[in-house]
Amino acid sequence: MRTRPAEASNYVASNIQILEGLEAVRKRPAMYIGDVGIRGLHHLVYEVVDNAIDEAMAGYCDRIAVTINEDGSITVEDNGRGIPVDEHPTEKRSALEVVMTTLHAGGKFDKSTYKVSGGLHGVGVSCVNALSRKLIATVKRDGYVWRQTYAYGKPTSPVERVRPMREDEETGTIVQFWPDPTIFKTVEFRFDTLAERLRELAYLNRGVRISIEDRREEDESLRYEEYYFEGGLVEFVQYLDETRTPIHDEVIYIAGEADDVVVEVALRYNDGYAENVLSFVNNINTHEGGTHVAGFRTALTRTLKAYAEKNNLLKNFKGELSGEDFREGLTAVISVKVPEPQFEGQTKTKLGNSEVQGIVAGIVSEHLSRWLEDHPREARRILDKVILAAQARVAARKARELVQRKNALNGSSLPGKLADCASRDPSKCELFLVEGDSAGGSAKQARNREFQAILPLRGKILNVEKARLDKILENEEIRNIVTALGTGLATTEEDFDLSKLRYHRIIIMTDADVDGAHIRTLLLTFFYRQLRPLVEGGYIYIALPPLYRVKVGKTERYAWSDEELRQIVEELTDGQPQRAVIQRYKGLGEMNPEQLWETTMNPETRILQQVTVEDAAAADRIFSILMGDAVEPRRKFIERNARYATLDV
Repeated sequence: MRTRPAEASNYVASNIQILEGLEAVRKRPAMYIGDVGIRGLHHLVYEVVDNAIDEAMAGYCDRIAVTINEDGSITVEDNGRGIPVDEHPTEKRSALEVVMTTLHAGGKFDKSTYKVSGGLHGVGVSCVNALSRKLIATVKRDGYVWRQTYAYGKPTSPVERVRPMREDEETGTIVQFWPDPTIFKTVEFRFDTLAERLRELAYLNRGVRISIEDRREEDESLRYEEYYFEGGLVEFVQYLDETRTPIHDEVIYIAGEADDVVVEVALRYNDGYAENVLSFVNNINTHEGGTHVAGFRTALTRTLKAYAEKNNLLKNFKGELSGEDFREGLTAVISVKVPEPQFEGQTKTKLGNSEVQGIVAGIVSEHLSRWLEDHPREARRILDKVILAAQARVAARKARELVQRKNALNGSSLPGKLADCASRDPSKCELFLVEGDSAGGSAKQARNREFQAILPLRGKILNVEKARLDKILENEEIRNIVTALGTGLATTEEDFDLSKLRYHRIIIMTDADVDGAHIRTLLLTFFYRQLRPLVEGGYIYIALPPLYRVKVGKTERYAWSDEELRQIVEELTDGQPQRAVIQRYKGLGEMNPEQLWETTMNPETRILQQVTVEDAAAADRIFSILMGDAVEPRRKFIERNARYATLDV
């Protein structure tokens, strides 16, 4: 049995504070959960899990189980204190019903209940209830098992006392819900999406055991996973670096507290070239960074620089060291617990509390200085890497300046192969990155010259996962892309300027075969590693050309999948499929310009996939596995995901 804080009994109905009602959630669900697509659907699970994590952070819960049931519902069970069921002092009804049916009602708002909480709880679980066609809340506390059922956010039964608790039974809460299919575009949960977030939460809350079971999965080896990490952030960094070669074995772990702000950092350098810093506030992934990341970066640069100067390690380096030199090949996880976080930025994932910057900087400086003094050999390796990064940056700048000088002499700053558009309004302009000169020729004829630009790419671009900045800039195709976009590379911070982006839609258009998929993956790796703000800002798209053209008599239709092909053939042939002439497109060059415009480039009829980053840790790891040097993790990935593959035979 775990030990609980002494004041456990003080979590009762009077701790639940109410701020406003629930009417608007079903009318405008996107305001509360982000969207009604696949992201919003999974957000429902995170909201319920976050309540259990709040109990864990307060010291009352160490086990959380998530189940995807065969009927498509989700069950989340924890062994916390259980939501109070006694009568709420002002509402005159059960506190369980208040929490489940009232927006902004919950223990989060009463600081004696939770000093720190993640997400928007109180908002969270009532939102889940409002957006579910059915929800069952079961609570084990005060010696009994209690239950209440709901439909579309409204109670369909009173809070019932079901039975006495057994002697071996722990307290806790069980929430089972069925998402409303009239609100969500899909109600099918993805095991891998949920598993990544739950694994992340287990790393961030060490000692909490989190499991996920998919009862729809027939393969026993794939239906259950359990996450439990005694090492917390240290194990998180090891997991992120699984496919990389570290330059020092020990993960540097830093922990401290000041003014009720708890800081935890784990970091390690590897022999790669990408910076991978993940940051969290109260378990919320802060994609846009914020003051905690700024404090970490300041301390890292200042401390390493001071150590290098003190130990005379820069005597052979004549240039200036920049902040980005200290972050090449760095994997770090920063987790802070802030009692009253203020979020800002486009997606409310940027921490704004100014006091946190100084607190993080102070704690990181103190601990990192001590670690460097205690590990002189590893410190030397890290600083050798920093100096190499600075030398590469200087070489890359010279390469860029040389290209800029050549362009100035030629009287043009844009690549010669670029067929630019007439419009100068970036919000209207589109750039198609097209595989091969023949498809590029068709695209140039097919496009709308007013707002569509075409840049043909010759062959496969460099795999940037395995290359340093100066080598990346020597690649002509990459230089053409960077020059056409106008922003500079995000990895060279002094040059990058998002406001100079010349096209707000950058569309990757490759053939529907294995080579096309490889080129697309290389381009996505380049954008994710070197121009990540474009991915995070939603500027990158993938064009989806059709797989088939079906002709019956004078009628022509296009199909994007085998299922769609079958439906079109059935519809057009009246049960005589032999009448259909079917063409399978292997490449964009097989379409004439009219067909290419109609199917893939016309904004009225085309299908585009927007590239987004749901989970930075998962994205980083996938790119490392698929595009890095290590073979074994790639083999494991292929074995696990082979059944989702599209075979080109």
